[in-house]
Amino acid sequence: MAFMDQSRKAARAPKVKAILKKYGVKGTLSVRNHSTLVLNVKSGKINFIENYIKTDTDKPHAGKMSQDQIDYIRTHGNLDVNPYWFQEHFSGKAKSFLTEVFAALKGDDYFDETNAQIDYFHTSHYCDVNIGQWNKPYVLEK
Repeated sequence: MAFMDQSRKAARAPKVKAILKKYGVKGTLSVRNHSTLVLNVKSGKINFIENYIKTDTDKPHAGKMSQDQIDYIRTHGNLDVNPYWFQEHFSGKAKSFLTEVFAALKGDDYFDETNAQIDYFHTSHYCDVNIGQWNKPYVLEK
C-alpha cells in the first residue's frame, strides 16, 4: 500500500530544493492523502507550457493536440505532468529538470511492484508534479 508522511517528505526535501535552485524554479512540496508526494511548480525560468506544446506538435504521431487543447493550456497556464510519460512530452531543459526531480521525489526506498492486469497495485508511494495549479497559472520569469 502506498504510504507517504511528513518525515519521508522531509528526507527528500533537500534534494528537491537543490534541483529547484539549480534550474531557477520555485515550488512547494506537500503530501496528499498519505500516499502521494506532490511538487507544485509555481514559477521559474523554464517555459514548460510552450515546451510541452512544441514537443507534442513536433511528434509524427496521430494523437496530436487540437488547437482547442493548445489554447486551453495556454489560457489556463497549468499542466499536470504524467510521471510515466513525461520523457515523451518534454524536451531539453524541461525534460532534464523533470528527470532529476522525479528521481529525487522517489528517493532511495522507492519500489513499484504494480501489475494492473491482475488489479494489483503495490508501490511505496506516488509522485506528482504540477506545473502551475488549477487556480494559479505557472509564471514564467525572465
